[in-house]
Amino acid sequence: MASDDAARSGGQSSGDQSSSEQSSAASDTTALETITVVGQAARIRSALNQQREAENLETVVNSDAINALPDKNVSESLQRLPGLSVERDQGEGRFVRVRGTSADLNTVTVNGTQLPAPEADRRAVALDVLPSDLLSSLVVTKALTPDMDANSIGGNIELKSVSALDKDRPFFKASVEGSYNELTDQTSPGGSVSGGRTFDFDNGQRLGVAGALSWEKRKFGSENVETGGAWDFDEDPATLEELEQRDYNITRERLGAALNLDYELDPDNRVYLHTLYSRYSDTEERWAHIVEFDEPQTPGESGDAEAARELKSREETQEILSATLGAEHHLRDWTIEYSASASEASEENPDEINATFAGNDTFSGVGYTGTVSPDISAPASFYAADSYTLDEVEQTESDATDRQNSARFDITRHLSIDNNPARIKFGAKASRRKKENDENVWVYEDLDDANANTGASALRSMIAAQGQAGNEDEEGSRVNDYRIDEDINAGYLMGSINIRGLNILTGARYEHTDTDARGTRLEDGTFSDRRVENSYGNLLGYFHTRYELTDSTQVRAAFTQSIARPTFEQLSPAYVIDGDEAEFGNPDLDPMESNNIDLGIEHYFGPDSAVSAYIFYKDIQNFVYTRDLAGTGDFAAFDEAITYRNGEDATLRGLEVAINHKFSRLPAPWNGLLIGANAAWTRSDATIETSAGDRDISLPGQSDTTGNLTLGYEDDRLSLRLAGNYKSDYLMEVSDPDDARYDVYQDDQFQLDFSAGYFVTENLQVQFDAVNITDEPYYTYAGSSDYNAQYETYGRTYRLGLTYTNF
Repeated sequence: MASDDAARSGGQSSGDQSSSEQSSAASDTTALETITVVGQAARIRSALNQQREAENLETVVNSDAINALPDKNVSESLQRLPGLSVERDQGEGRFVRVRGTSADLNTVTVNGTQLPAPEADRRAVALDVLPSDLLSSLVVTKALTPDMDANSIGGNIELKSVSALDKDRPFFKASVEGSYNELTDQTSPGGSVSGGRTFDFDNGQRLGVAGALSWEKRKFGSENVETGGAWDFDEDPATLEELEQRDYNITRERLGAALNLDYELDPDNRVYLHTLYSRYSDTEERWAHIVEFDEPQTPGESGDAEAARELKSREETQEILSATLGAEHHLRDWTIEYSASASEASEENPDEINATFAGNDTFSGVGYTGTVSPDISAPASFYAADSYTLDEVEQTESDATDRQNSARFDITRHLSIDNNPARIKFGAKASRRKKENDENVWVYEDLDDANANTGASALRSMIAAQGQAGNEDEEGSRVNDYRIDEDINAGYLMGSINIRGLNILTGARYEHTDTDARGTRLEDGTFSDRRVENSYGNLLGYFHTRYELTDSTQVRAAFTQSIARPTFEQLSPAYVIDGDEAEFGNPDLDPMESNNIDLGIEHYFGPDSAVSAYIFYKDIQNFVYTRDLAGTGDFAAFDEAITYRNGEDATLRGLEVAINHKFSRLPAPWNGLLIGANAAWTRSDATIETSAGDRDISLPGQSDTTGNLTLGYEDDRLSLRLAGNYKSDYLMEVSDPDDARYDVYQDDQFQLDFSAGYFVTENLQVQFDAVNITDEPYYTYAGSSDYNAQYETYGRTYRLGLTYTNF
């Protein structure tokens, strides 16, 4: 399929070999490992041509291909690919999972520079931060090569921004759009512009300047009901202990910019500066109605209950900035590349308030109906604002930063062995990463009486009048503060050769990691500093082959090794002991290590058609999971001691198939029909420790089945796409290692989207999108799909836009 097997490689021919020989040699070495993403079924012919061109040295993926479906951020574009699925937040694609692995086990790079993560507790990069309008291409690597960072068990996602040297003439593109969300009856604007050109100088030197700017402000909302899994499964039927209903009003604004400068001194020497900036603000106001039954109930029962109203108001801003300065030199048979990069991600939440309005009295006659989407039934007084009085307001400010600086060099020697093109490549990389989190909390309790009609602005005025002095929450302001330094030094050696259609690549990489975690220990009211240092090394091997059975069919195989370092939440040095309960991170965790096997076959049966199939297997060691150590060792007398441990092995295996076909041989107008389909069937096994012994689970985040089906039609002016995306249910969280009944799962999801475009003139296109046509909810459940953990709906979104291009 188009998006699953195109290759990329770099370098220019020089020295004794011909250009074609070196092109073949260089591209063959990475043909198996790199998957070029061009937007599933967006432009079949373009996608397949680029797949084949990637066997040479150049691959340019048209940004229109990424945007041909109504996918407004990078993660939503990636969900169309085999084996990839997304975690959604408020209905928008956010984190990307590759082959059933958590987004924290994958890496994201932009123009070769690894992106840090804005969130304080994660390594995963939320790709909804990045507008897809900024990009020229997406490249997904599912099996690593020695010259790539090893920290990627699932895969690496490479984002490439626009470059003027990719174009043979000046280019320009601009678009404006408006969208409408039917749930909140709100409209939202957006727009983007990109362009560039190459400046030629009299001395033969060239300067390429390219830039892009994208902006969107989206207003929408959601309706939510959740239990958090608060069911008592010891009763038959199960009874519910508490219930919460929420209404969200949300405004999300995305601003993205990219500027790339490429200076070509001559055909063999180039220097470049590639930059990308993204700013994402999420303004949210949420009202919640919380019910706690005096006696757990089944649906249809009623009784006494305590109730409260809660208001949450905050504006969270995430920023990502990346800059890479580098150069390439081609000296006969040698290619020398070096670069220095700096990237920073941050998440700032300067003034979040959470206000609680307690019920004035116990409410009688309160119950609920349904267990999937429970609906509260209660007397009218239960919903009256004056039945609740302001109890307390918690104010929080937090600032998380993730900075990473790196430098690398790579040297390639092109050569010929018995007239077979080959190369040897070696290099080194040093990176320095610093993750910090700073949080401050104040709690206000002695406030003027106010009922549940009091809004966020009035609450902020009330706490400002009281002042922060004397209202500090020392525990909340100290235990979540930390700094983790992570230094990685790496070196690699690899070689490749192509012998009459058989390509072999092999090599090794070594990475040494030093971590220094600093935080706070709180034991029964006493604070102290905590510092933990850790050090480890990983030697990894790689072997790839590709064999051309015929001009249109090739088979591929690979054995690779990779790692995934624990998340920052898992490595947190925070340590809290309160009586007989404890909760703490584990900075001494080892990284997860994976042995990976990939086998695949691809067949091209026309300029617009291809089919592929891959099987893969991963043996993952040191799987990290949550563990309660109460009753063991130093915690023998504790009721609870929650931390993270390295577990036994986990395995992941699967099959991916894909087909793209355009019916170009049918008589007009049927020759405009096209189809794109892919599916992945994945299974996993992991073992966690419980008080009663080992328990087998699936890897969190792994869906057994994912798939995409796109049906479309296109001619010179009209383009139509109907796209369905499906993923089966998966384990989200092990709430209680000792009781599988309380495991939380996300239910299966099927989302249907429609996109239509029409060229009014040669350069002007009008586009209409309908997103989430089936109004698919987000549903998680505890143990069984009959029992709610969370149910949320978002409504349909419709979008109308205009795009002008001059190329």
